[in-house]
Amino acid sequence: MSITDRIRVQEVTLLSDDWYVLKKTRLDYRRADGSWQSLSRETYDRGNGATILLYDPDRRTVVLTRQFRFPAFVNGHDDLLTEAPAGLLDGADPADRIRQELMEETGYVIGQPQKLFEAFMSPGSVTEKLHFFAAPYRPSDRVGSGGGNADEGEDISVLEIGIDDALTGIRDGSIQDGKTISLLLYAALYLFNGSGVQPFPPA
Repeated sequence: MSITDRIRVQEVTLLSDDWYVLKKTRLDYRRADGSWQSLSRETYDRGNGATILLYDPDRRTVVLTRQFRFPAFVNGHDDLLTEAPAGLLDGADPADRIRQELMEETGYVIGQPQKLFEAFMSPGSVTEKLHFFAAPYRPSDRVGSGGGNADEGEDISVLEIGIDDALTGIRDGSIQDGKTISLLLYAALYLFNGSGVQPFPPA
């Protein structure tokens, strides 16, 4: 259902175009009762991204990463952040981009990943939409050391962990990244339960 006719953009102000793009927009929005309301919103545009969970159904393991995230640190997370591999698309096809990012971060090489779903992770202010993928792996699929791009400040370590321990990490707070939690819960429901049931048709 389109809502284009309910939005009238009045003014867009560029606040920052340094790392990514921050804008302030004044708009009128037609409410459900038909009345118009003036709003002011800031949007942070960093492009769209992709993320992936590698899983081994026989050994019941997954591959995650650990790295420094300054925004999490200044919000009280005094530790490295445990995450699924991810990266921005930069105009590339999501499946192609996530395979490249996976190799850079973890050293694993895979074929075509399975597209799971797409989601906005922080729609109140961030425009980014993430493409979620999963792929089975074997230990022999790791052909490099990973670690990320040092020129971009990445210092990534690779973590192979049991799915049960990963789920415990969600409950005890050692895993707090939203995209990773989404992928792990999906895996618990559909990748490790042995039923083969998929929640939606393949994308």
